[in-house]
Amino acid sequence: MGQLGTFLPFILMFVVIYFFMIMPQQKKLKKEKEFEAGLKVGDKIVTKSGFHGKISELNDATAVIETMSGKLKIEKSAISLEMSAALNKKA
Repeated sequence: MGQLGTFLPFILMFVVIYFFMIMPQQKKLKKEKEFEAGLKVGDKIVTKSGFHGKISELNDATAVIETMSGKLKIEKSAISLEMSAALNKKA
C-alpha cells in the first residue's frame, strides 16, 4: 500500500494532464480534419497567414483560392478553421 501511495500523485498528475491538455488537442485535430474534408468549391475561406479568398479548385492536399489579386495554390492544412468560421458567420 505504501508504494501505491507514492505513485498516486504521479498517476493523478498524468490523468489531469490528459484531460486538460491531450484530449482537447485531439478533439481540435479531429475537428480540423473534418473541416478540411468538408471543403468544397465556392467556400469563402481565410488562411492561417491571413489571405482571404474563395475556393476555385480542390485536390487531395491542395486548394486553389481566388483572391482579389489573382489565384493562389495553397495546402489545405493552411486554411484556418476558426477564422473561416468567423468570416462565414459574419456573412
